[in-house]
Amino acid sequence: MKAVDLNCDLGESFGAYKLGRDEEILKHVTSANVACGFHAGDPATMRRTVRLALDNGVAIGAHPGLQDLIGFGRRDMDISPEEAYDLVVYQLGALWGFVRAEGASLQHVKAHGSLYNMASRSAGLAQAIAEAVYRVDPSLVLFGLAGGELIKAGERIGLRTASEVFSDRTYQNDGSLTSRRLPDSVITDDDRALKQVIRMVSEGKVRTQQDADIDIRADTICVHGDGVRAVEFAGQIRSSLGEAGIAVQAVGATLAGKP
Repeated sequence: MKAVDLNCDLGESFGAYKLGRDEEILKHVTSANVACGFHAGDPATMRRTVRLALDNGVAIGAHPGLQDLIGFGRRDMDISPEEAYDLVVYQLGALWGFVRAEGASLQHVKAHGSLYNMASRSAGLAQAIAEAVYRVDPSLVLFGLAGGELIKAGERIGLRTASEVFSDRTYQNDGSLTSRRLPDSVITDDDRALKQVIRMVSEGKVRTQQDADIDIRADTICVHGDGVRAVEFAGQIRSSLGEAGIAVQAVGATLAGKP
């Protein structure tokens, strides 16, 4: 039976400001990407989110981003590979402390927002992030855009990797996501998004904006947690996968035993 992971970005509240429906969406996903304080989150939010994930049996991953609270880490910054390395080690260490304090362990690391997108294109940034993860804990799984530089860098350095696909985003012929600045970058029709997910997992194919089929590997599916209908859509994805005979489980279980 085919199996896939459902991951979601969580712990993005900050101080008095609440973002997302973490408690509800944790009922549907299998991996949580927890913000580490640079683009979102704070110590109290990190602690609560870790506890919530553990209570729901959801695997935990660090979600390091650019140091840009105002822009929510979604604005490109001209950082060097050395800076990327440092900010990932710093944030990974922060979340590791909260997870360890609960007697648990981290499963994965997934860069956030612009850091993720830049590293998907830049071999230098991708290598720096992979090295940061490997030196902190080589047993961690590195998430990255399917076919992108993060996956290549993780494999080169010896990390287990999880190729990520997006349920609600359109793709270009080179396998990249359509820029949010362009029309039809986000799929708003649930039925269309669900069909895309099932095909990516079951057939390893996705239809691009240029109306071509390209190969794609789907180890984990990103479910955005801050949308108006995020919880309902996550439930629909999980149900649709089950109806298609696809198991939903944390990526660590799927990759267990793999080098």
